[in-house]
Amino acid sequence: MSFTLNDVALLLIALVIGLILGLMMSGRGKYRRAWRDEQAAHRAMLKDRDAQLEAANARIVALEKRTPAVDAVPGAGIAAERDDLSQIKGLSQSQAASLHEAGYHRYGQIATLSNEQEAALEARLGLTPGTIAREDWREQAGALEGGGQRKGLFGRITTPV
Repeated sequence: MSFTLNDVALLLIALVIGLILGLMMSGRGKYRRAWRDEQAAHRAMLKDRDAQLEAANARIVALEKRTPAVDAVPGAGIAAERDDLSQIKGLSQSQAASLHEAGYHRYGQIATLSNEQEAALEARLGLTPGTIAREDWREQAGALEGGGQRKGLFGRITTPV
């Protein structure tokens, strides 16, 4: 195959145009520099995060050393003064925890609920109105407060274990 002078000139022009376009598109290493800068910023961010975590952990250790013993904390015996409200039929453990958060810790408090307090508790626990009255929470709480007995199946008195 033989090339004419026109073919050689066209090939040289195409080569020069390709070289110029290649240099224009390469960005002369700016993308490589941007990648290196991004990596350096990421390493610095990780180092800063690790330093913050170490400082937080050191602060936690220092606070744990300063915290007094459980016996010395006032009000630590409150948990012992609470009744197990989940013994009331129809009251789950999570609802009992919600009652404790609302300030109801004893059976006597449940037994002496007013209608307004009952409605507020039903709203707080997400129960349908009238659930407390329908399931006789007041009567059960009064029985549990009186001697730890409650009515079981067929009205028999049972003692919770």
